[in-house]
Amino acid sequence: MEGTRRALHGVAELVLAGPQYRESGTIRLRVVWGGFETVRAPELRVNVTELVAGDRAIPLNGTTCRELATAAGIEAGAPEGLYGDTSGVGLDETLGVDGEAAAHIVESFARGREALVRFAPEAGPVLWPEHFDLGITVDEVNYGVSAGDGYLAEPYAYVAPWKPRQGAFWDAPFGATRPVRLLADAAELHDFLLEGRERASRDPLRRA
Repeated sequence: MEGTRRALHGVAELVLAGPQYRESGTIRLRVVWGGFETVRAPELRVNVTELVAGDRAIPLNGTTCRELATAAGIEAGAPEGLYGDTSGVGLDETLGVDGEAAAHIVESFARGREALVRFAPEAGPVLWPEHFDLGITVDEVNYGVSAGDGYLAEPYAYVAPWKPRQGAFWDAPFGATRPVRLLADAAELHDFLLEGRERASRDPLRRA
């Protein structure tokens, strides 16, 4: 799972977000059925284990971000000067993408998008390439789904108030988390977000 997550993160950052930023001035990506894509030119999409560029579908496994970009007719590279955290993937690093792991990650994002749109229809979920997570912010609380990171190496839903709260619900340094594998569907993920909003509104602030 971790190797696949790292590879997809690298593609999101170096092949989609970077070229889009240089051409269209934004790093925002969006989740779509089966994967994720740019929101402006160049039009690129990851469909589970493939990069889709026009009528071409290029397998991710065993290739590099530079090779993917060349095949798509663009130049790979991260957005410059916007953030410090990166995927850590090199342009010439061989990508290892397992189909089952990739399917779980994109399905987690799809559930997250469905739940977030229902939770806050006006917010517009964004897949951010620096942390590879899908998120929104409502009333100084971040809500979303991460593909996994140093805290939890699998897809998880989260509620993260700007000012941390205390109580049993808040199980992470930054807020509350639930592994997506423990949430049966988007409805359960939505229920977790609702509980997070309710608890954020009444639980006391964490003591310094």
